[in-house]
Amino acid sequence: MSAFVAGLIVLSALMHAGWNFLVKRSCDGQLDTVAFSMGCSVIAACLLPFFPLPDSNCYPWLAATLVVHVAYFLTLTEAYRHVDLSLAYPLMRGMAPMLVALVAPFFGEVMSTVQLVGVAMIGLGIGLPAWVGRPWQVVNRRGLYFCVLNAAIIALYTMLDGVGVRLSGNSVSYTLWLFLFNSWGILAVISWRRSLAAVVRHVLQSWRMALFGAAMSMSSYGIVLWAMTQTSIPSVAALREVSVVFAALLGAWLLKERMGPWRIVGATWVGFGAATIRWG
Repeated sequence: MSAFVAGLIVLSALMHAGWNFLVKRSCDGQLDTVAFSMGCSVIAACLLPFFPLPDSNCYPWLAATLVVHVAYFLTLTEAYRHVDLSLAYPLMRGMAPMLVALVAPFFGEVMSTVQLVGVAMIGLGIGLPAWVGRPWQVVNRRGLYFCVLNAAIIALYTMLDGVGVRLSGNSVSYTLWLFLFNSWGILAVISWRRSLAAVVRHVLQSWRMALFGAAMSMSSYGIVLWAMTQTSIPSVAALREVSVVFAALLGAWLLKERMGPWRIVGATWVGFGAATIRWG
């Protein structure tokens, strides 16, 4: 993996941690998630006329991932309702790259031994602070179940999008169409659970923050999708999860969540794993 690609993925990780922080600090994560997704749809609609249609071979993959992405946002907000950002985020993101590495061979992805070691190191570093004793002491286990489910969903949409974007012939077009349609599924589900009027009021009140979060979300995932056309999908998925280090820092600094020695050890392992993938 080139230094340029690796650097962009790390930038993507910072943006991903940023919009997750906005969801966590929100008074209503579900409505903010809808607002962000609608912001993504507006941005995509404005940019799509300037890019060609993606190749039709990617359409089945795009359709499948749209369903999975809706499930991702729903399980994400449920996890954050019950568990701290500093615990939920590492659990979800730490398990996901290892699951991707496990299923990747079924999609024709071949990884070197060095890359596999790097993925394992990142997964260990991400999960270590959360796994050492804490998950089993959480009073509300419901949040932990949503974390595990969210990790599996992340692994699934990562592989679907990795294959889909390669077939599309244009990673930007694929990204824009994904975000254009993705928001409507989320809007439909949340409107059914809460009410369309509540959604509309919230979007009108927070549209500036919605567009800011949407820009971060789209840019972050757009970089990842492009990177998957340049190198192996599991390597990109694992390296992106250095976002956990950024999320831990944001949680400790701005949300006053506890940051102990295990998080420092975990961050060190993530750094070693990232370097291993970079040179693998």
